[in-house]
Amino acid sequence: MPLTVPRFLAPLLALTCGAALAAPPICPPEPPESPEREAAWTRALANLSTLSLNLPEKAEPTVLMPVDGVRVRDVDDTWGGARPDARQHAGQDIFAPPGTFVRSATDGIVWRIGESAAGGRWVYVLGAGGRRYYYAHLDRVNRDLREGQRVTARTILGVVGQTGNAVNTPAHLHFSIFTKFDPAAECRFLAINPLPLLRDRP
Repeated sequence: MPLTVPRFLAPLLALTCGAALAAPPICPPEPPESPEREAAWTRALANLSTLSLNLPEKAEPTVLMPVDGVRVRDVDDTWGGARPDARQHAGQDIFAPPGTFVRSATDGIVWRIGESAAGGRWVYVLGAGGRRYYYAHLDRVNRDLREGQRVTARTILGVVGQTGNAVNTPAHLHFSIFTKFDPAAECRFLAINPLPLLRDRP
């Protein structure tokens, strides 16, 4: 009979027991891009090793809740949930009223700012250990934010919205964490479950 772990204990057990209780990583399919946009991604990925030199080598064991006013206990675990086209949900949806501030969950460097059909308006932040933090469906991106800019866990990246394929859902932040980029790996964006790492803001 499988062991049932109470939900409130899952984050603690994930930290103390390591990978044994961690949800398996997901490699989400990358949407087709125009040659120009694919070339931009290739350049950005190649630049990760240089940017990482300015950050700690070891990834942080925890990260802060990125949406103002939301507690970790309020987040329903949507990791791995079924999505159209036989996809799995490679992140966590954090629901909040439209316009709620979204802050960086970590110190880091703004890697990319952009917009896409699925993610709507989004920001990527590169953090310690080469992890990439993805903040999607933003209604607006902080107009003062620039690629290459250093951010802290207090920096406002944008506000919660419904852009991209979230247009018909309640406003929320899609938050993903991708592992350090490995040029030799088949998966360029290997996602890990953010929920066990999330902690409430003080």
